[in-house]
Amino acid sequence: MAGDAETLLNEIDDLADGGDTVSVGDVVDAIGGRGFGPIIFVTALLGASPLGGIPGVPTLFAIILILIAVQILFGRRSFWMPDRIGNRAVTDDKVARSVDKARPAAEWMDRHFGHRLEALTGRPAQLAAALVVVGLCAMIPPLEVVPFAALIPFAAIALLGLAITVRDGVLMVVAFAASAGALFAAIRFLPF
Repeated sequence: MAGDAETLLNEIDDLADGGDTVSVGDVVDAIGGRGFGPIIFVTALLGASPLGGIPGVPTLFAIILILIAVQILFGRRSFWMPDRIGNRAVTDDKVARSVDKARPAAEWMDRHFGHRLEALTGRPAQLAAALVVVGLCAMIPPLEVVPFAALIPFAAIALLGLAITVRDGVLMVVAFAASAGALFAAIRFLPF
């Protein structure tokens, strides 16, 4: 039986079987009813995948993640996205390849995380995570000049999203520590 992370990837993989392209809006519609955690997790995971090597894509994912984080900070319960971003699409084969590359990590995460110290994943922790996401996303556009350097903040953001999704307080603490490390590493990679 698939766990939380693998189920999300399966839903995205199903989208890739449906046509020529998969839009950002399609992905959000498929996973959006589960709250903000899965959207953060999947968006960051896709940013850390080979899709993140396409010029402009990391910045697009960073903008989406900032939109999500701001909505968390304002207390929204459902996710809203402008059509200009929601209509952006990539070919289904790129999505399928990215999902295949992310699947081993998702399977590992499902085996090791979930439902520990859930109090540490409550509203205050989610607000703090949203602020951290905004900070890390601000680092992504300048990191695009270094190939795959955006992987560093995306990995930390994915951990935050996963911690919220599986309600794992231990993982939330690890994600905050990883975010601090990612911020430090990103600053070192910045081209200025």
